[in-house]
Amino acid sequence: MVCPPSICSVLQYLHRQLSSSIIQDIMALRGAGKASLAYFYFDFRDIHKQKLHNLLPSLLVQFSARSDPCCDILSQLHSAHDRGEQQPSDRAMVECLKEMLILLDAQGPTYIILDALDECPKTSTIPPPREEVLEFVDELVGLQLPNLHICVTSRPEPDIQAVLGPLTAHPVSLHDESGQQEDIANYVTSIVDSDRRTRRWRKEDKDLVIKTLTEKADGM
Repeated sequence: MVCPPSICSVLQYLHRQLSSSIIQDIMALRGAGKASLAYFYFDFRDIHKQKLHNLLPSLLVQFSARSDPCCDILSQLHSAHDRGEQQPSDRAMVECLKEMLILLDAQGPTYIILDALDECPKTSTIPPPREEVLEFVDELVGLQLPNLHICVTSRPEPDIQAVLGPLTAHPVSLHDESGQQEDIANYVTSIVDSDRRTRRWRKEDKDLVIKTLTEKADGM
């Protein structure tokens, strides 16, 4: 028995639901001029959404799009690299982002949302992509900017917990919440019942898929 793509993508879909709700709420604040926001979705299926080198340009562009001073900072980075002829290093982009965050911090709340960090790979390369992102988050927290708020969603992988645990002022664990587990089970059940391939499965096979995916979701 092989799970169809619609079933295999359930866990990723559930990851997105939480962060998307948070982003929508902050977008309302941003629209009222009460906050700055940038977000990034990691995706194990897309090589362009798995590394710090992908994350940094996205954050820089998002902050610059709604702030003329931030746009000026980005323009300086662009000019310093022969107006796009040279690719800026990750370090150069981090420093550029930090300059923006310091500027924005004086204006009000700034939010960075990083979704599904566990989908950033932990490979044998040195340093691993996930380790680079974790060090980046650590560095931003180290700025100690009072108006900077960072939200990271992830399944509870040991290496992620080891770094983010000491940094997290307000951790929220959903994998033990019975209501969350019920929502996940209901969603998976609806997928199994609506997919033309899984509708023909035996009841015991359906029950096994629902049980397995609900448990593997870890509340996310």
